[in-house]
Amino acid sequence: MSTSETPRNSESYVIGVDYGTLSGRAVVVRVSDGVELGSGVHDYSHAVMDTTLATSGASLPPEWALQVPSDYVDVLKIAVPAAIRDAGIDPAHVIGIGTDFTACTVLPVLADGTPLNELPEFADRPHAYVKLWKHHAGQGQADRINELAAARGEKWLPRYGGLISSEWEFAKGLQLLEEDPDIYERMDHWIEAADWIIWQLSGTYLRNACTAGYKGILQDGEYPSEDFLGALNPGFARFAIDKVAHEIGQLGDAAGTLTAEAAAWTGLPEGIAVAVGNVDAHVTSPAARATLPGQMVAIMGTSTCHVMNHDHLAEVPGMCGVVDGGIISGLYGYEAGQSGVGDIFAWYVTNQVPARYYDAARDAGQSIHEYLTDLVKDQPVGGHGLVALDWYGGNRSVLVDAELSGTVIGATLTTRPEEIYRALYEATAFGTRTIVETFNASGVPVTEFIAAGGLIRNPFLMQVYSDILRMPISTIASDQGPALGSAIHAAVAAGAYTTVNDAGTAMGKLNVNVYTPNPEAADAYDALYAEYTLLHDYFGRGENDVMHRLKSIKREALK
Repeated sequence: MSTSETPRNSESYVIGVDYGTLSGRAVVVRVSDGVELGSGVHDYSHAVMDTTLATSGASLPPEWALQVPSDYVDVLKIAVPAAIRDAGIDPAHVIGIGTDFTACTVLPVLADGTPLNELPEFADRPHAYVKLWKHHAGQGQADRINELAAARGEKWLPRYGGLISSEWEFAKGLQLLEEDPDIYERMDHWIEAADWIIWQLSGTYLRNACTAGYKGILQDGEYPSEDFLGALNPGFARFAIDKVAHEIGQLGDAAGTLTAEAAAWTGLPEGIAVAVGNVDAHVTSPAARATLPGQMVAIMGTSTCHVMNHDHLAEVPGMCGVVDGGIISGLYGYEAGQSGVGDIFAWYVTNQVPARYYDAARDAGQSIHEYLTDLVKDQPVGGHGLVALDWYGGNRSVLVDAELSGTVIGATLTTRPEEIYRALYEATAFGTRTIVETFNASGVPVTEFIAAGGLIRNPFLMQVYSDILRMPISTIASDQGPALGSAIHAAVAAGAYTTVNDAGTAMGKLNVNVYTPNPEAADAYDALYAEYTLLHDYFGRGENDVMHRLKSIKREALK
């Protein structure tokens, strides 16, 4: 039905579920206008296993990041009913549910969808668990994929800016084969968590077009060839055919309907529409009314993902990918990203800020982030004498190198903690400017910049971004952008709207040009950005390989 056919006195609702790095959140949304009526959150019981495997207490090597898939089902059992209670609606009026996930977050499963970590014989085997998006331990495998693809002139490589990330399906899959071949042989599907959770809801396994294209190297209907994969490792030759390839579901379509078991988990009616899975960043575009060519959406949280539609295909160096219909049908969807943003700020305040600052923040009734920001926000641009590189989680775009690391240049015995904190703010904005300028130089112009995610609640940070980008910044008018986007896709899957664009126009929310650049600050930031670019290229493009060497020394020392 169309919105005009929906009786105003008989409202219908959809549920959007956003799976983040540490928690899952559900939102109840009114179909007619996108009003968010209630929400619920569940923190994953096992969080992220990056140092220790929960079942055995065994230490994990550096760069690992694992999760437990049952935590995702708990979100359906806890957060969805909580959102319905919070909204005060009759669940009988819910017509669909949609979900989004971090990506590439991937796990090995049996033919019936059972995760291998749930088999007793594999419970203590790290490779049986979910590999979270920020699992970077397959960098060596990614390097080999890139080197071979470049040497052979594989036609799909330029679609990903010339480099495949260690975060993606094939690098993680090759690592699994080479480090735990028993699990590799036992698994029937190497599946994105975005698709696994839809399988749990609907009983149907479909690979969504978004992750298949961006993270699974599916271009023009084909995965990397058996010949190519076999050249990496003979046992890997049929990886795409045997472990990855499956029917593709298009974004906004229904994957199936809610099973009786999932209805019991969620308290929702059996048989309602379940939308095809999606990625947290890409699903946010219609929620921010940003689906036209040139409208870049930056989803700013622990990491930042930059997505944008355009009407033509181009090769953009260091991008995470360009996929036909990767965000909405009929346009090419481009993706870039920064592996660490909020994660960097959290690491800094947890590990580098003296206790007296926490005491002062508590006395002032502020969070430590608010307190540090207030201390330094009025300092003139460049007054700290610092420039930082935002690679504490590696570099996703435009260098696509998880082996890079962060640094701060210019610190002295008089440098204060809040000044380094501000330099880290600025570094992440410089990283975003590098991405935007790379798009512009490649003939894919960024004409608008829209921010979403938890970090948009920091007005000083957003003003820094506007000044450094020299662009106005609009913000999504929702605290739950991905969940709202998933709800929008659920409304389309349920037939309430014909297209995702139509649903986004009716249900999306945007605050236009909330931040505009200050010309004086922008001029001053240009000088700092020039220094950032010099360091970016010096450490990131091979002139000084010290960061790689240090990572190698660390790995050897920890063996």
